[in-house]
Amino acid sequence: VYEEVIPCERMELSQRLAVEELITTEASYVHNIQLCVSDIRAHLQKKQLPDLDLEGLFSNTDDILHVSRRFLKGLEATATQEHEQLLCISTLFQEFKEEMETVYKIYCASYEHALLLVESYCKDPRLQEEILETLNATVPHTGASNLSFFLVMPVQRITKYPLLLGKILENTPTTSSAYLALQAAVRAMAQVNANINEYKRRREVATKYNKAEHLTLRDRLARLNTHSIAKKTTRLSRLLMHEAGIMAKTQDKEYDDLEEKFQCVVSSVTTLKENVASYLGHLEVFLLPTPHKRELQMDEGPAQQYRHFAEYLHCTIFPEFVNSGLRASVKPGCYDLHGTVTAAHSLAHGTVCVRVLPDDFHGAITYDEEAAMNTYLAINALLVAELPRFNQAALQLLGQILCSLSTLQRDLAAQVLHQAEKELEQMPHGHMPLPSFWRMVEDTLQQSGTQLHTFCQTFETVTPSPVTQPLNPAEERKVLSLVSKHGPDKLYQVTSNISGSKDLDLTLQRGQIVALLQTVDTKGNTNRWLVDAGGPRGFVPAGKLQPYCPVQSQQPGMQMPALESDTERRRHSYASPEAPRPQVATFTPAFQVVAGFSFAARSPQEVSLQAGQPVVVLEPHDKKGNKEWSLVEVNGQRGYVPSSYLMTVPVQEPMGWSLPV
Repeated sequence: VYEEVIPCERMELSQRLAVEELITTEASYVHNIQLCVSDIRAHLQKKQLPDLDLEGLFSNTDDILHVSRRFLKGLEATATQEHEQLLCISTLFQEFKEEMETVYKIYCASYEHALLLVESYCKDPRLQEEILETLNATVPHTGASNLSFFLVMPVQRITKYPLLLGKILENTPTTSSAYLALQAAVRAMAQVNANINEYKRRREVATKYNKAEHLTLRDRLARLNTHSIAKKTTRLSRLLMHEAGIMAKTQDKEYDDLEEKFQCVVSSVTTLKENVASYLGHLEVFLLPTPHKRELQMDEGPAQQYRHFAEYLHCTIFPEFVNSGLRASVKPGCYDLHGTVTAAHSLAHGTVCVRVLPDDFHGAITYDEEAAMNTYLAINALLVAELPRFNQAALQLLGQILCSLSTLQRDLAAQVLHQAEKELEQMPHGHMPLPSFWRMVEDTLQQSGTQLHTFCQTFETVTPSPVTQPLNPAEERKVLSLVSKHGPDKLYQVTSNISGSKDLDLTLQRGQIVALLQTVDTKGNTNRWLVDAGGPRGFVPAGKLQPYCPVQSQQPGMQMPALESDTERRRHSYASPEAPRPQVATFTPAFQVVAGFSFAARSPQEVSLQAGQPVVVLEPHDKKGNKEWSLVEVNGQRGYVPSSYLMTVPVQEPMGWSLPV
């Protein structure tokens, strides 16, 4: 009996020591993680080193610390349970296994990346010096020479839980009430570690696949070898066999449902991005007009109030809405979400392209086929696990973006309405009852309509007589020369500027007079006419010519003036009636000078013009002979205007209008 008691006591002692080891090591682990988060990371954050990726180094250490604190508190609470302690510990592990798997699998999947960062920082003397200074200032008692001393702790801890529980189980009698519970806890934590390893493997496969998607052509060619070509050939052959119906496609309803929801999310995010971009474009176009910058010759009244209102909208409300609202929150969130969805879509597309599952194979499979199967099984399993959460998170973010946009729109409408009501109160009829206001508007519109109708009737019967002016001597000689050569019935007027683009084409200005030579070009095209422009001859578009009807001159003595000087013409004009010369009918085209642009007089020596207003040119220069200014007469007033503001246009026959007698 004595010999049996001693092993039992030893087993109980070993069990108690194993439980103490679990609790004390957990407390030490939580303390170190606390140092890592609150001291080391906080100290590095204060340094604000631009080349230091703290998020990549510490990953989700905060989540691990939160779970570990609660787990430690539960372990310490089991110390008061005495005989039920082992059962409570087993139950505690069962309660925390899902949370532990969630936080530790994320950390373990990014652990390799963190080690690569630490290795790169060790090669940078400046960064390594800053990190060592932080470790010496915050955790000098540990003797750590780099961050990997702390970063490896979560990886070691999650893998040690099955060993610690197994040690307790080894020293627990099979007849104990807690034995089966401890067995279940050991299996649960072993399964947690297996799930973490599988998740890490899937993430590595997905990362490798994404990197391959972004390789350049040169990198892709460099990676080509016999093995890679064989793998791609295997995948392609399987895809062709699936598409041709030779091999039935594997149906995965769970994945297909998730992928369908994901495609809806992708479509919604893409549409939102396009709509936000279009909305911003329309806002920019809307803000282009600036009525508040127009000079109004009114010091008060509704026009000025509208101007103040428009200025407030364009300079305050709308810029704040666009810059502080849309560009600062909605647009970045929308584009970030679209980038995330696009990256996930690339991975999802990969697992749909080639779906190779074990049921597809009959008989032995090759190494390359097995590699392809394992790759896409890993990606498929990762997507099945991650897509539900991704879809949910994307929809939540999408909803938040839409809510933000709706809130911004509502606030904008409220601001505009508030300002409009303030301006309305200052209007003459701002306090008028609504029915009375609409009656006043209808009466005003009716009165304006009557005035407009009366004006139209008057305009149809009375129009101002156009001011006609003769051509200058050079133009007159050219036109008379064309008449003498070709006859008045061959004269045509250019209706708009013509720019010659082909050989033998002429470049003419609007209003020039030409003589028609042929109504067809050398290729028989009736849309290009051959004309004489008073010297050069060439082709012009027929659609830009109209018949020109010159006015017969009533002045005596005008015989072939194109070959005579101005002095000779004046001598003939004033010849005595006793010695008349033979009269020959001549033609003087009727032109008029009009204002091409509006001009406001700035001194008493100048005169104002309205665009299109007929003028009479008295002198084509000022008193000093400067041709940039012309002396004109407008409505009985004389003054100078810029010569460039004037243009000569032919006088057309009045279209049925006549002056009242």
